[in-house]
Order: sequence, then C-alpha cells, then structure tokens
Amino acid sequence: MEPKKSQERLQQSLERVTELLEKQRRVETLVHSQHHPASSPAGRQGLVESLVHRQHLTELRQHLGRLHAADIAYILEALPHDDRLRIWEQVAASRRGDVLVEASDPLRDFLVHAMGRSDLLAVIGQLDAEDLASIAEDLPDDVLQEHVRSLTAQDRRLLQTSLSYDEGSVGQLMTSELVTVSPEMTLAEAQQQLRAQGNLPSHNDKLFVVDRHHLLQGVLPLQQILLNEPDRRVGDIMATSVVTFTPDDDATEAGKAFERYDLVSAPVTDSRGRLLGRLTVDEVMDHLREETEEDVLALAGLSGGEDIYSPVMDSARNRWVWISLNMLTAFVASRVVGLFEHTIAHIVALASLMPIVAGIGGNTGNQTATLIIRSLALGRLAPSAISRLVRKELTIGLLNGLVWGSVVGAFALVLYRETGLALVIAGAMVLEMVLAAAVGMAVPLGLQRMGRDPALGTSVLLTASTDSLGFFVFLGLATLFLLH
Repeated sequence: MEPKKSQERLQQSLERVTELLEKQRRVETLVHSQHHPASSPAGRQGLVESLVHRQHLTELRQHLGRLHAADIAYILEALPHDDRLRIWEQVAASRRGDVLVEASDPLRDFLVHAMGRSDLLAVIGQLDAEDLASIAEDLPDDVLQEHVRSLTAQDRRLLQTSLSYDEGSVGQLMTSELVTVSPEMTLAEAQQQLRAQGNLPSHNDKLFVVDRHHLLQGVLPLQQILLNEPDRRVGDIMATSVVTFTPDDDATEAGKAFERYDLVSAPVTDSRGRLLGRLTVDEVMDHLREETEEDVLALAGLSGGEDIYSPVMDSARNRWVWISLNMLTAFVASRVVGLFEHTIAHIVALASLMPIVAGIGGNTGNQTATLIIRSLALGRLAPSAISRLVRKELTIGLLNGLVWGSVVGAFALVLYRETGLALVIAGAMVLEMVLAAAVGMAVPLGLQRMGRDPALGTSVLLTASTDSLGFFVFLGLATLFLLH
C-alpha cells in the first residue's frame, strides 16, 4: 500500500473510532439520566438505548480487531486520556501485548500505570523475551521480577542478554530468530529445512551460513534457492561479502548502513565472527523514527517523553529547565539594550529597527545550525572538512549580509530619510549575519564535542545568542557613528 493511502486509511480509522466514542458517550448520557421500570414505556426506551450502546461497543471492538497493533497505538496516542482508556478496554486481551510494544514511551507509560498488577502481568505474559526486553525499562520493577520468575531458563537467558546491551546499541535491537544452514548442505536440503521450520521469522530475506562452531561463513539469499538447481551446495553459491554488525555497534550508524546498502536484514556477530542474531529493517526504522522525534523536540529544549495530553503540571515542569535558561539569556539581552539607553533615547528609530537585525540573525543562525545538525546526524561531516565548512558558511553569511543589509538599509533610508542610520543598519546586518553563521556552527559542534546531543536546545541557545549579538552590534554601531 502506498504511504499516502496508508496514512489516509489510518486517519479514516481514527475518525471512525472518534465517531463511535462520541455516539457511545451520547447514549451513556441518556441511559444514566433515565431510571424507569423496564415494563414502562420509558423503561423500554432505556433498554433500547442500552442495546444501542452495546452495539456501538461491539462495532468499536470489531473495528479495532481489524487494525494492526501499530495503528491501534497511533489511535491511542491521538486521543485524550479518558478516551484512551475506553479504547484500551475494547482491545482484545490477546493483542494488548503487541500494542504495548508498538506504543511510544509516553503512551506505554500511561497504559502501564492505567492497568492493575494482574492485568499488566497478563499482558506482558504474551510477549517473547526480546519484545519484553524492549519495554522492560517502562515496567515496574516488582512486576518485571515476578514475571521473570515465571519464564523458562532459556527465555530468562535471552532477556538478561538483551538487557545487558546499552540503549541505542545494535544488541538491544537484534533478534535471535533466524534460520541457519551449513555450507555442506544442498539447496534441496536447505529448502527442506525451511519447510520444517513451519513459520519463517519476519523480514527474512536470507539464510545465514555457519560452520559447526556457529561461525558465520556467508549468507544465502532466498531467491538463490529458487533460481539454482536443488543439488547445488550452499557453500558454492552463498555470498561471502556480507555487511555485519556487532552488538556494541551504534544502532543509528547501523541504520545508515541499512539505507546505504538497501538491507532487509543483516547478521550480528561477536568479535570472533560467531553468529549471535540478526538485525532487521523494521527494528532499525523504529529506532530511527524515535530518534528523529526526540531530535525535533530537543531542538526546542523539550523532553522526548512529553505526551501532548500529559497533565498540565507535568508538561510545565518538562519545559522549566530551558525556559529558565531562556529567561537568563533574555536578561542578558535586556542588559545589552540597557547599555545603550542613552543612544535609543536620542534616536528613537533604533527601537523599531532593532528587531529586524535580531530576527534576521536568528534565522541565519538556525539555517546554519540545521545544516550542521543534519550533517552530524548522517555522519557526513568529517573532522578534516570542518575548517572548509566554517569558511564556506562565513562567506555565505557575508554575502547574504551584503545583499540583505543593502535592502534593509534602503528601506530605512526611504522610511527615515537619514543616510547615517541606513548605513548603520546595513553594516549591522552584515556583521550580525556573519556572527550568526559562526554561532550556528559553534553551538551544535560544541555540544557534540562535549558528548551531548547536538540538537539539544540548539534553538534556545541560538536565539539567545543572536539576539544579544544583534542588539550589541546594531546599538554599538549607532553609538559610534550617530551620536556626536
């Protein structure tokens, strides 16, 4: 299905669920407002309304039953808390575990806290060890420990292994579900082994060829089994040039490799080449999507854990750190303006022109910072290229400053009929755009050098810096050249 059609279908499902919820609420209101004997006309009407209510619930349950677990999670996330609970109650008990795995961190946290202990144990009891590991940090410790005691020894080992890897590593995303064959096998034997498997793991485009020590020898694409004679040996036609990962590799870097080489799955090996599991494109895509969402929020200084329907105080506290920092930097900017009160008092036009310089500088800085953050995220900024990039961005800032400084200067000349003021704002624009480009590079590169996320609060820091610099440059030039 095309992405556009898929999104349209998902929106239609959300609208249908919302419509059924609204009908359910209206009928509930009518039923609760009437208390008549069942034999009376009003009582019979209440009975009819109660039946309609059940019909809506049944229709809602059937509609949810036709949706993918990821679509149910999407719908839940788009609804306020009360409606989420109503929908969650109608999700089949056998599917709740899958929905919990597909849910975002804020939604999963909400659902976990909304369920009782016994219900939560029943839900996580549906998950295999790897899916359980992916949501383990969102589960209460006592519930997780109680469930772990009920696992088989093999599942306990799988869970402990998955939990031992760092967050954001390949090991945390890999699955142990794979099909291996020996290089001595014929294709007919490999095909027979596939049939004996019953169900193939998801996103299984290749078989992994291992020796008797479980060391990876190569991979056998499934199409090779169909395109070659059944009596040919696996070792003769397997691909030996294989993109492999280790459990400690960064998952984001692995995602770039998946994109570069158009991978569907890839083997994960230890340092000796022993096959440990496989990494699949669906897990990589989920990781990259979550990381992208966090980066978008981080640009504005927001935590990735904020739910749009979170309680007011929780959302407010989530924003306090960066608001307080922004307030401090705003005080700095106000003091910069305060240093030039005498200048502004003598030349009132400066007050109306100040926002132009600061605003254009902020936009220039954001453009540069976005370019740098994107290059860092994609791994396209080599250390040796930084000095060349600095020169390029400063040159662009200078060129744009000359062009748009002339435009603003001409505007000021027409508006105020003062040549000196026009030259000052034109010069301020040139300096501000060069400085904004420098700050736009320095903030994300500096954050990365300190081991922090380059996107974390860049927008807040950049705006504060360009505002202060813009005011200082413009008012400083005005003081030097316009006051006598």
